[in-house]
Amino acid sequence: MSTTLDALSATTLSGSGAATSTRNEADTADRFLKLLVAQMTSQDPLNPMDNAEITSQMAQINTVNGITELNASVQGLNRQFVQMQTLQGAALVGHEVTLQGDRLDVTDGSGVGGFELLASADRVKVEILSPSGHVVDTLDLGAQGAGGHGFSWPAGEGGDGSALRFRVTASAGSAPVPVTPLMRDRVVAVSTAGDRLNLETLYSGNVGYADVKAFN
Repeated sequence: MSTTLDALSATTLSGSGAATSTRNEADTADRFLKLLVAQMTSQDPLNPMDNAEITSQMAQINTVNGITELNASVQGLNRQFVQMQTLQGAALVGHEVTLQGDRLDVTDGSGVGGFELLASADRVKVEILSPSGHVVDTLDLGAQGAGGHGFSWPAGEGGDGSALRFRVTASAGSAPVPVTPLMRDRVVAVSTAGDRLNLETLYSGNVGYADVKAFN
């Protein structure tokens, strides 16, 4: 007989999410006990509830309360985690990070970029592209292992400040190897949206904290 538990569940679910408070937990337990007493008072004397059934219902209400407390603890930990991420993100303002992207970072006559290989490659080629998409120069990096790699390109004095980009292609034999281009960017602000921390960057705009590949 699960009349008490069913009635308790119906009452609890109508509370519009407020069951996480201590007061509502006490109210839930109080309602359960009142329903149990009413059920025992109105039971059929010829077919009474046995001790095992009463014990089972008491155990179920304890389980409900335990789950409620666990949910409240998890929500509290999640809020603390977001706050900690926000503090960490604020410390990144003004600093450089590595993100997915193909913008060549040109400083003091040298252009730098990076890439990530899904598997080892026999040949890796980097093409430096002008703002219009034309190939300016090509770097042959030879064989490279799986994982992250960086490269530099002698841009010269005329290359500083130009909107150059790069394209990376890799192959193992005749088969292409998937490549993810990586670029440097600068964090200018941080913000939160729900449980997500976002970084406002100079070139890539709004990106998630989890999208950062490295902190420079």
